Amino acid sequence: MTISSASRVLVLDGHPDAESLCGSLALIAAEAAEARGAAVRTLHLSALVFDPNLAGGYKKRQDHEPDLVMFLDAVRWCDTLILVHPMWWGAAPAKLKGLIDRVFLPGIAFAYEGDGHFPKKLFDGRTSRVLITTDTPGWYLWFGYRNGWLNVLRRQILDFVGLKVTRMKTIGPIRGATPAMIEEFKSAARKLVS
Repeated sequence: MTISSASRVLVLDGHPDAESLCGSLALIAAEAAEARGAAVRTLHLSALVFDPNLAGGYKKRQDHEPDLVMFLDAVRWCDTLILVHPMWWGAAPAKLKGLIDRVFLPGIAFAYEGDGHFPKKLFDGRTSRVLITTDTPGWYLWFGYRNGWLNVLRRQILDFVGLKVTRMKTIGPIRGATPAMIEEFKSAARKLVS
C-alpha cells in the first residue's frame, strides 16, 4: 500500500528516551507522510505512561491505562503503522515490548477460533513499516544472529495480528555515525512512506 492522501498513518517512536535519534527519525517519517497528504498521528513511547509488565499473563486481564487505550485506538484507526525503534540486546527496548505485551492481547489483536492453531488476525487489512537503529552491522545481524529480532517482530508479532510488514530496514551503526551517515538515516526514514 502506498501512502497517499487517503491514508491514515500511525507513527510510533519506540525509543524510551524522549531525545533520541529514533524520535527524530519518527518525526521525519511523519512529516513525509503528511507531505503526501496522509492523516498522521504520532506517538512517543517515552511519553506513554503504563505498567509494561503483563503480570498475570493471559489468565487475568489487566485494565488498560489511558495511554494504552489511546495507543490501541490509534492502531485501530490507522491503515499503516510506522514503527521506529532501537535494537538493544538483539531486541526491542523493554518498554516497547511491554507495550506490545499489554495491548496485543487475545480478543484485542488476535482471536483463537476452531482448533486454535491459526488465530484470526484482528488488525487484518493494515500494513506496517519498520525502521530499526542498531550498532550491529546488517551483514552480522543476518550471518551471526540470523535476523532474530527482525523475524520475531515480523512473523510473531506484526504479521501475526494482521499488521502486514511491507518494509523493514535496519540502519547503523549509530555509535560514531558521521553527519553524512545521519543524512542517510534521515533518507531511510523518508523512504518509509514511499
